[in-house]
Amino acid sequence: MAGCGWINTLKAKKAFKEANAAYASQDYKKAAEHYLEALAAKPDLTQAYFYLGNSYDNMYKVSKQGQPENDKYIELAIEYYNKAYQQEQDPKMKKLALDFLADVYGPTKLNDPERAEPILEQIITVDPKDTTGYILLSNLKTEMGDYEAAEAALNKARDVNPNDPAIYARLADFYNKQGDFEKTVAALRERAAKEPENPEAFYTIATYFWDKAYRDFRITDAQKSQFAAEGLTAVDQALKLNPSYLEAVTYRGLLLRVQAGLEKDAAKQKALMTDAEAMQARALELRKAKAAGATE
Repeated sequence: MAGCGWINTLKAKKAFKEANAAYASQDYKKAAEHYLEALAAKPDLTQAYFYLGNSYDNMYKVSKQGQPENDKYIELAIEYYNKAYQQEQDPKMKKLALDFLADVYGPTKLNDPERAEPILEQIITVDPKDTTGYILLSNLKTEMGDYEAAEAALNKARDVNPNDPAIYARLADFYNKQGDFEKTVAALRERAAKEPENPEAFYTIATYFWDKAYRDFRITDAQKSQFAAEGLTAVDQALKLNPSYLEAVTYRGLLLRVQAGLEKDAAKQKALMTDAEAMQARALELRKAKAAGATE
């Protein structure tokens, strides 16, 4: 019996090595065959379960959904992702299996929110400090139309990792899609506060203020002027950090044009337009310099 165990171990190692080589070359059908061979020889080779599931996952094609052979691939992917989660001892591999299992039920594949939700909640349980699960859950709740739960999930992500600027950017995007400009800007400003040396954070704030001032015809001229002024404050901070920031220079000119369009005093209007034209010229210089650098 001991001899058989040794032989099976050698078979498993050989098959697993061949499977990994096939997997690396994206020959997922051959990889799956070898992973099955490895597991037949050594069922406790737990790391094979995830890669077997992922091989079947890669063999599945959404465009062929409804075809029995194709649908079988995704069923097998689910089966082996579950086995990987249940039997794997490595916490990272367990979580990876859950991540990919959630993706199977996501909008790009089976699009089954009811089955995806408990998996996302399990991802959060496995690692409550990782914001990924909260973000995925928020996306799912948004797709389901449960915006209150979607916001709560993002707020929880912020609570567990308050120093992550990306969370505030996601909150801003969420609030913007809900049409809540005040909360959008508040989230963007929190993001900028977390990375005060990043000019892009301040530039992004400016773009939202310009969009609001220029495109929202429901607001008053006084509000447009205020938003343009706040946008200029933000973009000036971006340019203070990076004077050659092409996009920031461009938006500074656009914001100045908004102000000029609202200005009643002819002299002040002319001064604003002169400044805006200077920004346009500066942007052209930067664009030419960038193009020249790309061709060198």
